[in-house]
Amino acid sequence: MTASPPPDLLAEAADRPTVLLVDDEPDILVALEDLLEDDYQVLSAVSPEQGLLLLAERPDIAVIVSDQRMPGMTGDVFLARARSLTCAEALLLTGYADLTAVVSALNDGRISGYAHKPWEPVALRAMIRQATERSRLAGALRLERALLRGLMEGTADGLSFKDRTGRFIRLNRTAAERLGESAEACIGRTETEIAAGRIDPAELATIEAKDRAALADGESSTEIWSRQLGARTVWLERLRGPLRDSDGEVRLLAAFERDVTARKTMEDRLRQADRMQALGTMAGGVAHDFNNLLTAVLGSLELAHRAAAGDAKLTRLIETAIAGAERGAALTQRLLGFSRQQDTACVPVVLNGLVEAMGDLLTRSIDRKDISFTRRLAPDLPKALVDPAQLELALLNLCVNARDAMQDRGTITLRTGVHPGPAAQDPDDGDGHVLLAGSLPAGGAVVVAVEDTGSGMTHEVAQRIFEPFFTTKEIGRGTGLGLSMVYGFIQQTGGAVRVRTAPGKGTSFELCLPTAPEQ
Repeated sequence: MTASPPPDLLAEAADRPTVLLVDDEPDILVALEDLLEDDYQVLSAVSPEQGLLLLAERPDIAVIVSDQRMPGMTGDVFLARARSLTCAEALLLTGYADLTAVVSALNDGRISGYAHKPWEPVALRAMIRQATERSRLAGALRLERALLRGLMEGTADGLSFKDRTGRFIRLNRTAAERLGESAEACIGRTETEIAAGRIDPAELATIEAKDRAALADGESSTEIWSRQLGARTVWLERLRGPLRDSDGEVRLLAAFERDVTARKTMEDRLRQADRMQALGTMAGGVAHDFNNLLTAVLGSLELAHRAAAGDAKLTRLIETAIAGAERGAALTQRLLGFSRQQDTACVPVVLNGLVEAMGDLLTRSIDRKDISFTRRLAPDLPKALVDPAQLELALLNLCVNARDAMQDRGTITLRTGVHPGPAAQDPDDGDGHVLLAGSLPAGGAVVVAVEDTGSGMTHEVAQRIFEPFFTTKEIGRGTGLGLSMVYGFIQQTGGAVRVRTAPGKGTSFELCLPTAPEQ
C-alpha cells in the first residue's frame, strides 16, 4: 500500500499550478517531470486519448504541454479536441520542422507557443511560466465576466453601462425591455435612438441631460419619475454613478433602474389615509357641534309648532323650518359616520340574502328603464361581520352613483365573493387605476361589489372621491357625502374598499368586509 503524502505537502501542491504532459515516449515524460516538479503539480499521459480523459477529470489543469508526433493522433489534433474540455493554455513540442502542424495547432488548438526537441531547459521553463500566468489571468477574467453576467441577468432591476457619448456598451434584459428592444439591439445606441416614438421625448431628453451632467461633474445622482405604459402608470427610480479609470478619469456611466410603483402606491395610500383622518377629525368636530345646535333648533321649532296650532300660515312656515333642520341633522349623521363617531351594530350577515332582498328597493331607487341589474353571487360564502342597515345604505349610495355615471344605456352588477387578504392585493394590474381605502382584514374578507359600465374616473378624481363635499355632479344633484359615508362605514367595520376605475372603462367598488367568527 502506498503511503499518503503528509498534509503539508498536499497543501503545498494545491497552491502550485497543474501542468499536463502528453508524450508517447516515457523517457521524455520523465525528463519533463524532473524539470517541472519543483514548481508545478505534474500530470502525465502516454497517449492523447489518456490526456483527454485527464482533462475531463481535472478542471484545474492550467497548462498542457503536448508532443506533436504521436501514434493514433497528432498533437495538433489532440489540442483541437482538448478545446471542448478545457480553457488551459497549450504548448506544442515538435522534434522536426513542420510548419503545417504548428499552424494547425495555432488555429485549432489555440497554442500560445511551441518549442523544438531537444528543448533548452531555461527557455522551456520560462515559456511554461508565462503560459501559467496567462492561464491565471484568463481564469480571473472568466470569473469576473461570470460575476458580471450573474449580476446583470440575476436581478429584476435594470442595469446598464454607457460610454461618454451616452451609448450603451452593456445592459441587461430588464433595462432593454423597458426601452422596447433586445439587449443586443441596444448596444452602440443612445436611449433616444432606441426608444424614439415609444417613450415621451421630454422624458428621454431629461434622462440624457442628467447622464451628461453625471459624466461631466463625476457625481452620482438619483431620480424618480413616472412612465405611462398603456393604461398603467409605472414609477421608476434610477441611480446613476460615474465609473473612473486608474487615472481617476470618468470613462463610463453605470445606471441602476428599479420599478418602485408598489412603493409609490403605498406612499400615496398613506398620504391619502393621513388626509382622510385629518378630514374626519375636522368633520366629526363640526358635525358634533352642529348637531347640538340643530337639537336646540328642532326642540324650539317643535314647541313653536304646538303654540301655532290655530294659525295655518304660521304652522306651514314652522313645518318648512322643521323639514330643513331635519335635513341638516341627516347631513350631520353622514359626517359623523365619515368621522367614525357613529355607533355600529355589527352582526353576522348572509351577504347573498341581503343583496337579493334589496332588489326591489334598488330598482325603485334607480328608476331608469335603460339600466339593467345583474347579480353574480358566489355560493357558500362565509358570513360577514357588519351592520346590515349601514351596509344597505352604502350599497344604495353606490348604486345611485353608478346610475348617475351612465348617461346612456348601461348595466349595474352586484357581485359577491371572497378576497384572500392583504398578501394577495394587487395595487394595479394594468386595467385602470386602483385605490384602496382602509385595511384588508388579515384573515381574508367577504366581498360585495357594485360595478357599472359608466364613464369611469381619472386617477386625479379617484384620489378625492371619499373627501366630504367633493362631487363631480352638477349643483343640486349631490351633496358629496355619499361616498364619505361609505368610507366612514367601512372604516368602522374594520374592512376596506377597493376602487377600480379608468375613463371609459366604468367603475367597480369592492367592499371588503371581515368574516364573522364561526359559531
